[in-house]
Amino acid sequence: MSARPWIGNREYFPGISRIEYEGPESDNPLAFKAYDADRVVGDKTMRDHLRFSICYWHTFCADGADPFGPGTRPRPWSESTDRLKAAEEKLDAAFEFFSKMTVPYFCFHDRDMAPEGANVTESEKNLQHLVGRAKARQKDTGIRLLWGTANLFSHPRYMNGASTNPDFDVVAQAGAQVKAALEATVELGGENFVFWGGREGYSTLFNTDTGRELEHMARFLGMARDYGRAIGFNGAFLIEPKPMEPMYHQYDVDAQTVIGFLRQYGLADDFKVNVEANHATLAGHSFAHELRMCTNAGMLGSVDANRGNPQNGWDTDQFPADLYDTVQAMLIVLEDGGFKTGGLNFDAKVRRESTDLEDLFIAHIGGMDSYARGLLIAHEMLEKSSLADFRRERYASFDNGQGQAFAQGKLSLEDLREHAAKQGESQKRSGRQEWVENVINDFIFRVKP
Repeated sequence: MSARPWIGNREYFPGISRIEYEGPESDNPLAFKAYDADRVVGDKTMRDHLRFSICYWHTFCADGADPFGPGTRPRPWSESTDRLKAAEEKLDAAFEFFSKMTVPYFCFHDRDMAPEGANVTESEKNLQHLVGRAKARQKDTGIRLLWGTANLFSHPRYMNGASTNPDFDVVAQAGAQVKAALEATVELGGENFVFWGGREGYSTLFNTDTGRELEHMARFLGMARDYGRAIGFNGAFLIEPKPMEPMYHQYDVDAQTVIGFLRQYGLADDFKVNVEANHATLAGHSFAHELRMCTNAGMLGSVDANRGNPQNGWDTDQFPADLYDTVQAMLIVLEDGGFKTGGLNFDAKVRRESTDLEDLFIAHIGGMDSYARGLLIAHEMLEKSSLADFRRERYASFDNGQGQAFAQGKLSLEDLREHAAKQGESQKRSGRQEWVENVINDFIFRVKP
């Protein structure tokens, strides 16, 4: 870390120093109550378990605007009318914020960091300039890049998709953007590269050849993989599922759909899944369900840590504050051996009504503390609860005898019939759901930071 928690001549968050751990008794809103980065939990520090990352887009690009009104938050780093200078100031503000929040990582889209130019060459030049500046800031602060990505959804050219667009010229524009974003990610030492297919889908089948679009998307992803590997990117490529928004029918609707797609097109060796909590609920699943489907398939890559409003069928991207979500998430991550190249990226934004720059800090502190508590509780449950034993016992009939033979693929349907006829009616065995839920509550209230 730098000797002072900001870079450059200007301080964008004056009066706010580096956020420190003060413990659960503190009433300081600008201090961690649970996240103690160097505290060892099991075999790792909290820092290494959680691998927190702050996103560039919501935190430094968004101003609180919504479809019904303009922005409400000041952005002192966006005052210049020179777009490139404004981008430089935004980058300096971002690294000041990352440093003061003491996170080890950040994430960005290409267009978050650098403005689009009048043509491909100018856009590439803008990005290269900002990447050079970001690399210097990384050297000053020690902050690393969790993942990079390309914004293939905001520009009007992508209204019908990017890699799935029916116009080849648009697909080529998307390819140029991904090429430059991959180069930027490699230059900044990124550990992953993400594809969010924001408009990879369709509105009506009457004008859509879904077969061609899926083939094109797979071919595009394969080209990106090949180029990334050729320029030295050794990390994971990630697909981030999202349903119904902004396209009504999206090809990457949920984790299992993405996993099936990757396996169908021979991409599963290089690609994994970036699960977002809010996208899971919009798909009609729980956050924990999506995580479990990924770990079952050995394809959990990283997590966008946020939440949605259960009464709102929209991507509200709120900061995580629900311990049941964070406990379940960390249980699944820990059972999977922890994050490998991924981490917890706060793809979350403060509410439109939260208009102070201090609110950005308070929101991230709350999210980090929520996951720190989730980690502590999940670790304690794995160490001391009987839930894992109970779950194994529920499936004990598959560990020996005919049940084991079935699990090993040694029985036929006729064998199942003979076993059923011989054994007669099976006994009912309780799933004890209420007891399980009570155990979780007991640990939540028992474990203290």
